[in-house]
Amino acid sequence: MGSQGHGIDTTRLMQYVQQVKELNGMGIETGIVIGGGNIFRGLQGVELGFDRVKGDYMGMLATVINGLALQSAFESIQAPARVVTAVDMEPVGSRYSPKLCTDAFAKGEIVIFTFGTGNPFFTTDTAAALRAVEIKADVLLKGTRVDGIYTADPEKDPVAKKYDTLTYREAIEKQLKVMDQTAFTMCSENALPIIVFDMNTEGNLKKIVQGQKIGTVVTSS
Repeated sequence: MGSQGHGIDTTRLMQYVQQVKELNGMGIETGIVIGGGNIFRGLQGVELGFDRVKGDYMGMLATVINGLALQSAFESIQAPARVVTAVDMEPVGSRYSPKLCTDAFAKGEIVIFTFGTGNPFFTTDTAAALRAVEIKADVLLKGTRVDGIYTADPEKDPVAKKYDTLTYREAIEKQLKVMDQTAFTMCSENALPIIVFDMNTEGNLKKIVQGQKIGTVVTSS
């Protein structure tokens, strides 16, 4: 969304894809789970009187729009990218399977996961945790507008304090809102580390994969 109030900011879009392309050029297998809140959020639909299930499907369709925008942007800078969807949506994208993703990574493609988990009542946080576990990812990176996890929303609370590290248990017990608890639990049960960082600061993504201390790290201990 960038500086816009709605939709896709092409300047921000290109900033993102340039950073991911750099990782791809380093030989790092990269998958992206994209949300759709810049277009439509399922819970917004409930507030407007929509049925929750239909609202969630509308939100999942919004992630496909964003995924296609990402793919197009990657292709414009000669970075191979594949859109996969949680339900049959050909020719829009390929139906997701772990093997398809493994094959795509072997070809040097960036994989863009869309349509969430394919089920209502689950967030894209949970989709990210699920896909990361399924493809045996080394780490789940959550790019946000802030530089980590805080005791409260730093955009609303000026005295909120940042955590450099957290355990899954602490994140769940403190009910920290940066990811939903289903996603935290799934990562905890599969010992998948999470790094929450500011994606809007160019260079952060590369610094993380190079081992620099960026954002907040969530692990089992």
